[in-house]
Amino acid sequence: MQRPPVYYGDYLQLDKILGAQFPESNKEGEIPAHDEMLFIIIHQAYELWFKEILFEVDSAKNVLMQPTINDNTPDLQTVVHRLNRVITILKVLIHQIDIMETMTPMDFLDFRDLLRPASGFQSWQFKTLEAKLGLRYEDRFGQEYYTSQLQQREIEIIKSAEGEKSLLLLINEWLERIPFFNAVDDWKEFDSNKDLNDESNHPFWATYREAYKNSLVEGERNNLTYFDKIFFQEDPKRQLSAKASRAALFIMLYRGYPILHLPFELLQNLLEIDEEMSTWRYRHMNMVHRMIGTRIGTGGSTGKDYLKSALDKHYIFKELAQLTSFLMENRKIPNLPESLKESMGFLI
Repeated sequence: MQRPPVYYGDYLQLDKILGAQFPESNKEGEIPAHDEMLFIIIHQAYELWFKEILFEVDSAKNVLMQPTINDNTPDLQTVVHRLNRVITILKVLIHQIDIMETMTPMDFLDFRDLLRPASGFQSWQFKTLEAKLGLRYEDRFGQEYYTSQLQQREIEIIKSAEGEKSLLLLINEWLERIPFFNAVDDWKEFDSNKDLNDESNHPFWATYREAYKNSLVEGERNNLTYFDKIFFQEDPKRQLSAKASRAALFIMLYRGYPILHLPFELLQNLLEIDEEMSTWRYRHMNMVHRMIGTRIGTGGSTGKDYLKSALDKHYIFKELAQLTSFLMENRKIPNLPESLKESMGFLI
């Protein structure tokens, strides 16, 4: 059957979108508040972008949920590509604050009181995104009221996201499957005095630990204790296991080998997502301070103080970021066995 022609406005549902702006100031006897239209459109745009980010994060999670990810398929490239898109969208969200800041504090005051108790604090999509990425309930600032102003169906969506495996936990499982330390033949000549079955005494990690120890300067000696805690002891408070942490550090150290290019880019994407989200929070916090000073937010929060506390606490991939404390110069890292180098290079 021949498909009927598609019309631009119908395809995009423009009648619904362009007819979805209803300034409260227009309902109050034509109170003049010119900038309320800008305020509405920017926040509608935010929510549309949040929807797209959730769509991309879910697609990346679906790939990572597979029992194995074949290096000879586009799977990992798909995850990297879609998370790159998330990063680009987050950059757009940050720049939208520039548009918002064309509104002066007095312009905002023209309609601010008409919005109560509506607030960006009620963005259930953003809270869902944080949960899907890996922000746990126990790590949230303001646990007791972060869903207090939401409708029940929105609370259920957030709780459902908190109950599923987050992107961070799926990354942890993927890292734990990385096989470089399991092949006995690759390591049998690396250091015959070490035990392949003892993770803390594995030929590579025993050698790297000693090299890392020698790279520390005075005042950094406590880093060695921290090294052992992160890489050889399990901590239920952490979302990255010791095994996954070792794999992530290995990827960072030997990122130049072809087989590690995409894994390294994936880890960098996660750190970039955290950085862009924290930048957005920082810009948002400063904008709020500029607009209302120390006044209470329309949703009843403490305004800038609440945003500052969330900024400080809501780093999702901080455990990955901490691993950079255990890097050292390229010239000092252990030289890998030739057989392992060959397996991580291009086939000839």
